[in-house]
Amino acid sequence: MQVKMINNRPVKIWTDNVEETAMSQIENLTTLPFLFHHLAIMPDVHAGMGMPIGGVLACVDAVIPNAVGVDIGCGMCAVKTNWKVSDIPTEVMRKQIMKGIRTRIPLGMDHHKEAQDEKYLPTGHDIDALEVVRRRLSSIPKEVGTLGGGNHFIELQKDEDGILWIMIHSGSRNLGKQVGDYYNKIAATLNARWHSVVSPDIRLPFLARGCKEFDMYWKEMQYCIDFALCNRRLMMERIEEVLADALPGIEFEPMINIAHNYAAWENHYGKNVIVHRKGATLAREGITGIIPGSQGTASYIVEGLGNPDSFCSCSHGAGRVLSRSAAIRTLDMAAEVAQLEAKGIVHAIRNQEDMQEATGAYKDIETVIANEADLVKVKTRLLPVAVIKG
Repeated sequence: MQVKMINNRPVKIWTDNVEETAMSQIENLTTLPFLFHHLAIMPDVHAGMGMPIGGVLACVDAVIPNAVGVDIGCGMCAVKTNWKVSDIPTEVMRKQIMKGIRTRIPLGMDHHKEAQDEKYLPTGHDIDALEVVRRRLSSIPKEVGTLGGGNHFIELQKDEDGILWIMIHSGSRNLGKQVGDYYNKIAATLNARWHSVVSPDIRLPFLARGCKEFDMYWKEMQYCIDFALCNRRLMMERIEEVLADALPGIEFEPMINIAHNYAAWENHYGKNVIVHRKGATLAREGITGIIPGSQGTASYIVEGLGNPDSFCSCSHGAGRVLSRSAAIRTLDMAAEVAQLEAKGIVHAIRNQEDMQEATGAYKDIETVIANEADLVKVKTRLLPVAVIKG
């Protein structure tokens, strides 16, 4: 970890590889008048919208929709089974398991054609108080249990003992985007009305604690976080059903779940503050987390060390080294495919567009994990066996 002073504010960074655009966004964050104590930047950092992905921002009495992002509650889940991958015939893996998962779970922009049972949706929320959620009540039951696109994935993996694991990366689908966009616009309007010192050019409009819009956003954000968990949980249930049909006697351990796009009230350095994690994972002492690599590299189950310098956080993945457009333009598809097939991975690359999620588009996960040895300790290293991308 290195400490830089930017605009007279400390910035703690767990990498020496920060691209120019991300560094510019870091500089913008240090101008926020409600920034608390210091800014923490994880080793997977790369440019985002307003705030870099891989950033941890603590604020005094302010929440920033763009510092949460539009995929509110996006995160990871993982389940360990009792089957060895070496005991699964190749034909069963390809024809029964992978095909079964694709049949049961809509991918990309697809949703379920029929509404899913209400038991799969969040409970305990006052829907009448949720403006955006209320408008989307007919769509939400068709979105739950769907993967989405971009960097979302389903992976079958194996640990160092050869045991089969299931891992999912997904979030709140279109609902989170609608909530994020809606309140970002409201925040921009309010900031102009308040003559805020936060420049609109840095794309970080905020909602101040005490205004009704702060409370409205907070409630809808919480619903999205819960919905994202419901979404991952239903997908995991469907995958377990497919595996149970294909692998007699298979058993599943309890699901590990952790989000990486959200804001939360937490106490740090003796003060209650709002911690924004945008592409960053909670790493309190003893908590179990998930740090995935790319579809050709290892993923990690980790345990938090509770480092206060990072506001008890760690990376959420490997982090991009190439933008989507740059990856599509520059990566060699044949070389990327050959690398995956040499490892025996059932991969998700079909055309040059898929290069945006190729291994070469991401930072080296081993370096990322090494850079945060003071934030987490590794519990389990997982290698990809078969990959489904949105």
